[in-house]
Amino acid sequence: MSSVAMWRGCRRLWWAHSLPARLPRPPPARSGSGPVGLCGRRAYAPPTERKRFYQNVSISQGEGGFEINLDHRKLKTPQAKLFTVPSEALAIAVATEWDSQKDTIKFYTMHLTTLCNTALDNPTQRNKTQLIRAAVKFLETDTVCYRVEEPPALAELQKNEWDPVIAWAEQRYNVTIGSSTSILGPNIPASTKETFVSHLASYNMWALQGIEFVITQLKSLILSMSLIDRHITVEKAVLLSRLEEEYQIRRWGNVEWAHDYDLCELRARTAAGTLFVHLCSESSSVKHKLLQD
Repeated sequence: MSSVAMWRGCRRLWWAHSLPARLPRPPPARSGSGPVGLCGRRAYAPPTERKRFYQNVSISQGEGGFEINLDHRKLKTPQAKLFTVPSEALAIAVATEWDSQKDTIKFYTMHLTTLCNTALDNPTQRNKTQLIRAAVKFLETDTVCYRVEEPPALAELQKNEWDPVIAWAEQRYNVTIGSSTSILGPNIPASTKETFVSHLASYNMWALQGIEFVITQLKSLILSMSLIDRHITVEKAVLLSRLEEEYQIRRWGNVEWAHDYDLCELRARTAAGTLFVHLCSESSSVKHKLLQD
């Protein structure tokens, strides 16, 4: 899959599912609630909604990067830092999130803004090494490595759908991963973990925040890297991460509204995270070309 095709696919999914009118309001967040990072610490969460207080959204280039302007106000992070992103393409994507809000700002639809806030404020105070180690640790409980023996139909489905992804990852990174039906999971060699550590070290801090976000959504380092490396699409990655749930839905039926909302939200988050990684990793010339296409 080409870089342009992947970028367009992520952008399309992010845009389609991030529009406030398309998503019902989720249950109100409880005190202290918010997304949990791979390190187990809970990140801060923005208010669920707020009345829109601006008319126009624009971007401008400052000394530290590209800034978002809400009328004549500079956007700030939850820790009151100037909201500055490293690329014009990312700034445009974030500005689009703010511009798409209607009378009410629905923060839970603004995944790119949330990712930028996390990268700028670093609320869990982790460095690059800690982010990488947390991501690689997820390999020990990776969704696609845990298999069932019963029922046979689900076991066969897991083998047919997950084995090709593992085989691709083993060849792509020259590692051994495997799978297991044991509750303890597969025995991942230390050399495999170190290979992923080295690979993730090639990403900058902003991209690593996005990779962590995608891993958290899919519960899988393997699926996340397959997606980010453009081996599979967002739709395929989400389907594979929900394989057992989809099997149960086909067997017992769909819970109206609830399953549809979960699927829509997971696709939106995964697409936004993937788009964020690519916009934080690729060269400016590639970003400008994609914007012009």
